[in-house]
Amino acid sequence: MTVWKTSLRNFFAHKGRMALSAVAVILSVMFVCGTLVFTDTVNATFDKLFDSTAADLTVSPKHQPADGQGARAATLPASVLHTVAGEPGVKSARGNVEITTVTVVDPRGDKNIGPTSGAPTIADSWGGHNPRPSMTITSGHAPHGAGQAMLDADTAKRAHLTLGDTIKLLAPDGTYTHTLSGIATFRTTNPGATLVFLDVPTAQHELLGTTGRFTSVEAFGDGSRSNAVLKKQTLAALGSRYTAQTRAQAAAANKSDLGGFLNVMKYFMLGFAGIAVLVGVFLIVNTFSMLVAQRTREIGLMRALGSSRRQVNRSVLIEAFLLGVFGSLIGIVLGLGLAVGLMNLMNAVGMHLDTSQITFRWRTPVIGAVVGILVTLVSAYLPARRAGAVSPMAAMRDSGGPSTARSTVLRSIAGLIVTVAGAAALVAGARSAKLGSGGLLLGGGVLLTLVGFVVIGPLLAAGVIRVLGVLLRPFGPVGRMAQRNALRNPRRTGATAAALMIGLALVAGLSVVSASLVASGTQQIDKSVGADFVVSTTVGSFNQQMVDAVKKTGGLGHVTEIKALPAVLDHGGKKTDMALTATDPTFTDDLRLPVTAGDPDAAYHGAGISLAQAFADKNHLKVGDTVDVTFQQGGHTAALRVGAIISKNSALAGPDNYISMATARADVPAGVMPQDVELLAAAASHADTDHVFTALKAALHPYPQADVHDQAGFKKELRDQTSQLLDVVYALLALAIIVAVLGVVNTLALSVVERTREIGLLRAIGLSRRQMRRMIRLESVVIALFGAVIGLVLGMAWGIAAQKLLALNGLNVLAIPWSTIVTVFIGAAVVGLLAALAPAWRAARMNVLNAIATD
Repeated sequence: MTVWKTSLRNFFAHKGRMALSAVAVILSVMFVCGTLVFTDTVNATFDKLFDSTAADLTVSPKHQPADGQGARAATLPASVLHTVAGEPGVKSARGNVEITTVTVVDPRGDKNIGPTSGAPTIADSWGGHNPRPSMTITSGHAPHGAGQAMLDADTAKRAHLTLGDTIKLLAPDGTYTHTLSGIATFRTTNPGATLVFLDVPTAQHELLGTTGRFTSVEAFGDGSRSNAVLKKQTLAALGSRYTAQTRAQAAAANKSDLGGFLNVMKYFMLGFAGIAVLVGVFLIVNTFSMLVAQRTREIGLMRALGSSRRQVNRSVLIEAFLLGVFGSLIGIVLGLGLAVGLMNLMNAVGMHLDTSQITFRWRTPVIGAVVGILVTLVSAYLPARRAGAVSPMAAMRDSGGPSTARSTVLRSIAGLIVTVAGAAALVAGARSAKLGSGGLLLGGGVLLTLVGFVVIGPLLAAGVIRVLGVLLRPFGPVGRMAQRNALRNPRRTGATAAALMIGLALVAGLSVVSASLVASGTQQIDKSVGADFVVSTTVGSFNQQMVDAVKKTGGLGHVTEIKALPAVLDHGGKKTDMALTATDPTFTDDLRLPVTAGDPDAAYHGAGISLAQAFADKNHLKVGDTVDVTFQQGGHTAALRVGAIISKNSALAGPDNYISMATARADVPAGVMPQDVELLAAAASHADTDHVFTALKAALHPYPQADVHDQAGFKKELRDQTSQLLDVVYALLALAIIVAVLGVVNTLALSVVERTREIGLLRAIGLSRRQMRRMIRLESVVIALFGAVIGLVLGMAWGIAAQKLLALNGLNVLAIPWSTIVTVFIGAAVVGLLAALAPAWRAARMNVLNAIATD
């Protein structure tokens, strides 16, 4: 009980000093709990949607085309609907037509009214008996006939469309104009997609280009048979060409698709929670180390009065426990706020989540509390042991505790060994010939060098701060005192700077990789792309009207079409799935491919094929070999001769395995031939490229799903995409840096308290308040710059090693973003100044006589 009372008294006596350490715990717990609440709420919301709308049995074609590859939707005949409807236990069945390779356009300015959040635009059929609809008509009526369509309420509201307005539907086979006959609203939640509904015959004609076929059949049971029995008997009646899912299986498949997106977000945010935890550890260790040092005489008196080492140790750990509990409780509450903020962010981009339906499971506060309390206890363990080692004789001295000289030497030796091992792993990873093993070595090297630099921080501080002292010379004696203060306790300085080092090392490493990515991509465009223009589409494929619009543009010398064809290669009885691309002969002019063997043009002479080196090596193929290729679209098989092997290249360099468009048209029926996924074009030799580019953009204006770039625009898009990704990463890393800044503030604040008598004496012998503030600020700046130097050096080493490894995947150019590095270094100095404002003000405001009299 006495230990508890002492711990409580000490905790509340130093609550101001504990506050900044609590911030690290709060941020860590907030990220963990916020992420868990958000993902649990989204999962619960969509579970309700999927469970309440899935049919008892859904029948689909067995072979589905890959998304975004331009393939036409796989269909089944109307006879399947009749067969399913006639099965015992089926109360009703409906044929469904649904595709996602469409764009909905507002004719008023030819504006795409689809989602901007990355969710799809879905064209669906409305008709047939559906006892579990996901939407209900809230305005107007269902579409009837070729001229009518119905839109979801969220899209209609966003696009300011009402009943009677006109929309254009850009489908795979053409552009169709419809009048809005109705508006439908989701019964549970809108997953963010844009939905347009047509009646069944219109959907079959406009979306599939045929009649009497569906993309799936949904059946609803009468309760006399289980869904599993319905599935078994239906598949027995239909044969092996079709697949079926029960209601539970369909809901699980939808949840799995959603889970992929949520897992990326969840692990991304938990990763930053981990960084906040790691940075917070240094802050907490520093806080308790300094509190123990300041209370050496007090602890010595406790030991002299009979307190055992265990009791002293336990007293410090109880203080840490209280800090962990306090920080965890606030973090859990703020985590709920973070989850609500994330939900509102999702609502802003079109995914409607009801914040009143937030899901708060019991495991969330438990995990949050465990993280917060455990991190704090682990961080305080070493300071607690150091407190327990204080001898009773410390009560008679100004300072106590065992000598740290021996432990410092052992620590430095261990740190150097770990750092050298990490550096060796980084070098080995950079030189690795395989991404998998190289990635493991690289990850190990990053971890070991990080730990090594943290351990040898005090050793580095002694050398680096002396060098940085050159920057303090213009400030005279005040600058020298600031430098000596930073060097007085290298272990404390190293731990304070280590927190800042972690955040800045990650920033530097990511900056090097991103700059190298942009430089490599730019080089690849310059070296590989011979086409003047690249035309792509946001829906994965072009319809024929878009292709015709490009080909009719004046001033073009040629247009190269690119189609994606799933196929199976048979060589010596071994069958391998492959991604095959059909192109026009001008492809080799538009894209200069690095050839290992053979001639790329050979793919266009007769029945030829060019293969990627990795694919050819894996399947033991060489130039001159003949392979049997079965096209999944249509099922025809062709004997093709390998004409060239293409070495590994970046994604900018186009397809890996390709054939001529003539070969594709000879072996794939026209009715199932995929749409183009990309177009390359070159201006005619006599034409002005800028004028042709303007004309090409004008020709594609009615098709907002099309993106056209010249080479300069292609490079800019690459830079913009990289920048957007980094902005998100940097924003989250800023939180870790904020925690590190709080560490500097905390260290300086405690250091001011620790040096109260010294500050009083300095003031007594003539140091002015202004000079005192300057000394504290310069001390803070030199600590921050020390953290920046080691962080930037470490991060650049990580980034360089990563670039060398990723050169295997096309990241060939190393680029160091010196402007970013210099900006971060200068920013560290500003951070140091800001961190010192409060401690410097407090030091300058001390009463001189009271400070000198402090014991």
